[in-house]
Amino acid sequence: MVLHRDFFQRDTVLVAKDLLGKKLIRKINNKKCTGIIIETEAYRASDDPASHARIRKTKRNRMMFEEVGHAYVYFTYGMYHCLNVVARNKKFNAGAVLVRGVYPQLGLDMMSKLRNNTKIQNLTNGPGKLTQALDITLQDNGNDLTKYSSLYIANGIKIKKIHKKTRIGISRGTDKKWNFSIDPHDYF
Repeated sequence: MVLHRDFFQRDTVLVAKDLLGKKLIRKINNKKCTGIIIETEAYRASDDPASHARIRKTKRNRMMFEEVGHAYVYFTYGMYHCLNVVARNKKFNAGAVLVRGVYPQLGLDMMSKLRNNTKIQNLTNGPGKLTQALDITLQDNGNDLTKYSSLYIANGIKIKKIHKKTRIGISRGTDKKWNFSIDPHDYF
């Protein structure tokens, strides 16, 4: 069952934790590719120095200020796309959760072809890798992830233990332990 919009209308950090175990579904040429979300990071607004939305709304980050439950996809390092889900409560004017990793389930042949990689443990274990494997690009920016479409998020598995640490690749806001993950070996 697809996640409802109210799931994303909560504190961004709480949504980042609760997305663990949910299923990311992508349809490519009528073929379904799915993965269980195993790593996320929360990014809020002005209270978060590592956030794209920390200063003001721009053309690049505008989705973080839009309706929750939509995709915020951006291009980074001149070569990678990153998938975020807009999520925040009414206290903040912006927020998103970066999906850093998924455990692939269905469509492994398609994902392997798109990534030119056959090792499951290295297929979608990073934000750039998962967008390559699921063919997520800037064209997906703004997609409503709360509706059955070519890209959406649905219920998944029950989580036992969540690991938390400092977000990866940031130099500001390192005091916030807003990187959340589960160990795939506990479930698969």
